[in-house]
Amino acid sequence: MNSEQRFAELESRLAFQEAAIDDMSRALARQASEIDALQRALKILHERLQQLAPPEAGDAADEPPPPHY
Repeated sequence: MNSEQRFAELESRLAFQEAAIDDMSRALARQASEIDALQRALKILHERLQQLAPPEAGDAADEPPPPHY
């Protein structure tokens, strides 16, 4: 393999790697955006669940055993 062929092969590999890095970068940015949206949704759901919980809800250990015991 002469130097021109080697150079062309290196250029080809570099172009492929740059394209792969760009694809991965876009995928990572998309995933980060989705994670942010999911975290916001989870926070909202958590807050709504806290609003639905009765304020006097105590520890389950404080409750008497069920009648079948």
